[in-house]
Amino acid sequence: MEAELSPARLRLQRYRNESGRSGVAAFADLPQGLAVEFGDGHVYLYNYDCPGRFHVEHMKALAREGQRLSTYISRHVGRRYAARLR
Repeated sequence: MEAELSPARLRLQRYRNESGRSGVAAFADLPQGLAVEFGDGHVYLYNYDCPGRFHVEHMKALAREGQRLSTYISRHVGRRYAARLR
């Protein structure tokens, strides 16, 4: 499973960044999680275990919309991520 989640193997798609000010650069929608790449190049995994299904599903919807994902993470999730992948 670890190899499947390496940043090189993730199918990251560019975040639309509708506001033009987001810290999020890209994301990968996973069956039970979401990988988020920030502008600094770090990639974090959020999944149903941490921070939980409710937050992950909400984050997935925001990622698809291309807005408010970074704000949501900073306000509601913080450092509750399952793993830092890069």
